[in-house]
Amino acid sequence: MALFRMPSSGPAALAPRGNGLLLRAPQMGDFPQWAQLREQSRAFLTPWEPIWPSDDLTRSGFRRRLRRYAEDIAGDRAYPFIVFREADGEMIGGVTLANVRRGIVQAGTIGYWIGQPHARRGYMTAALRVLLPTLFGELNLHRVEAACIPTNAASIRVLEKCGFTREGMARRYLCINGVWQDHLLFGLLHEDFRG
Repeated sequence: MALFRMPSSGPAALAPRGNGLLLRAPQMGDFPQWAQLREQSRAFLTPWEPIWPSDDLTRSGFRRRLRRYAEDIAGDRAYPFIVFREADGEMIGGVTLANVRRGIVQAGTIGYWIGQPHARRGYMTAALRVLLPTLFGELNLHRVEAACIPTNAASIRVLEKCGFTREGMARRYLCINGVWQDHLLFGLLHEDFRG
């Protein structure tokens, strides 16, 4: 899709901002800050994420991640964003729109993470509120979906504050931290979005 440059080659054309935040595609220059935030947040994130590859926090692992992101963006399959505080440029987390489906569906699934030092301060709610107009506008989605483990109260609150509707439960839906976990399913339709 022409809206994006390769994540490793420079800033993305699509970089929503607002609520004191900037969201943009990852770049190789983000590696030091990304690796540090992920490492210091490892114990905090582990219960909610798939098992990390052994080289996840290495420069080569990050480079491989950027190549995959570039392929996904070019194929209109996924759009990764890193979330930065505009005031000081500090990285606070990330949001990815994945599993983009076009044609009669026009939907995608969001996933997100926040570094432990920034948790429970409203940043992820603010980040999604900045990103959703882009997903429904520039990316022309009809529906945005999300899933979270039923015990992840913080994630449930984020989705509910952003207007998502709880739609059901998917049994053993995703392999999180090495275990197939049930997930609550949420959806937000373009016409329901309160931008």
